[in-house]
Amino acid sequence: MAAKQKPSPLLLVVSAPSGAGKTTLCNRLLRSSPNVARAITCTTRDPRPGEKDGKDYYFLRAADFLKRVQAGNFLEHATVHGSSYGILKSEITSKLRAGEDVVLAVDVQGAATIRKQAMEDKRLCEALVEVFILPPSIAELRRRLQGRRSETAATLRKRLAEAKHEITQWKHYDYVILSGTKSQDFQKFKAIYEAEKLRQHRVSTPNIR
Repeated sequence: MAAKQKPSPLLLVVSAPSGAGKTTLCNRLLRSSPNVARAITCTTRDPRPGEKDGKDYYFLRAADFLKRVQAGNFLEHATVHGSSYGILKSEITSKLRAGEDVVLAVDVQGAATIRKQAMEDKRLCEALVEVFILPPSIAELRRRLQGRRSETAATLRKRLAEAKHEITQWKHYDYVILSGTKSQDFQKFKAIYEAEKLRQHRVSTPNIR
């Protein structure tokens, strides 16, 4: 009789230029896969209406955030529009120990930081899988960003300039998805997730008799 296989958990890190669809893919995987968990981010910004501490974010005072940075508590952190954001190492490792898969949507700098830390942490190294979403073209990325109707001309130019740099980093990732429709992108993303769960080193040795 074969023993039930229990694949070891994954840390799926997803990067893409703004507008390429990384957040949409992560949210869809969270909805469709009960074993996939979202890591809660720490931030120094004020809560928005309806947001709850410990559910949407961990809201920290700037001084408390800095103490955690100095103590090396964060897996990765950054300052965006004057507010600090970071993902605690304990937030990830506790979920991995519990057997949960974790999905993170981060920029290329955040992914590089996680990649570096994984080189020094066996559990993270074994769990880490990196996926980059490539827009089909800069013109299509511009169209998607304009479709948000939230970008000024200045922020649009800035995001497109950043995208050109971010796209050059695709070679550092395990998988690359050339973006098409939302449905096509998710099919590819889900296939990566399911295939990684079946990788030989993630599956316990079957007890076949």
